[in-house]
Amino acid sequence: MIKASDLKKGMVVEINNQPHIVKNVDVKSPSSRGASTLYKFRFNNIQSHQKVEQSVKGDEIYRELALDRRAIQFSYIDGEDIIFMDIEDYTQYSMSKADLVDELFYLSEGIEGLVALLSDGGVLGVELPQSVILQVTSTAPGLKGATASGRTKPATLNTGLVIQVPEYMETDEMVKVNTSDGKFMSRA
Repeated sequence: MIKASDLKKGMVVEINNQPHIVKNVDVKSPSSRGASTLYKFRFNNIQSHQKVEQSVKGDEIYRELALDRRAIQFSYIDGEDIIFMDIEDYTQYSMSKADLVDELFYLSEGIEGLVALLSDGGVLGVELPQSVILQVTSTAPGLKGATASGRTKPATLNTGLVIQVPEYMETDEMVKVNTSDGKFMSRA
C-alpha cells in the first residue's frame, strides 16, 4: 500500500481492480491554515487505455502493483506500432502509437534512459527519462543580442513537438527538453 502523497509519475496502482499508470501529478496547497494538500492525478487504465482523473488528500491509500522494469531503447516505427528493444537480452517489444500518445513526441533515435513496464511478458507502458535532447527543425531566425531578454519564440522539434525557446535559438540546434512538462531546459 502507498499513500497518495508518495505517488510519482510512472507508478502503477490498482483502481477498481484494474491496473492504472500515473500519467500526471498536480499538487495543490491551499492557502488557508489547517487545510489539507490536495493531489490531482491523471491515470491511464493500462488495459482499456481510458483516462481517469482523481483529486484526493495526501493520506489516501492506493495498492501499488509490482511490475518488472527493463531498460529498453527505441528501435523504429512500423506503421501504427512502435518497436523497442531490451538492452540486456535484445527482446523486441511492440506498442501501438495510441498507447504512447504522451510519450510519442519525446521518442527519437538514440534516446537513452527508457524503461519498459512489463507484466506477464507484455509491455504495459514506457517511462521516459527526466529530459531528452531533440533537434530544432524550424523556428524564426535568431536575434543577435537576444540573450539578455527573457522573450521566447515557438520552435518545432524533429519529433513534431512545438515548444517555446529563447529568441537566440537557431534551426538545427540541439535543445534539452523536460519530459514531464514539455518545456525548454537548455541548449544541448
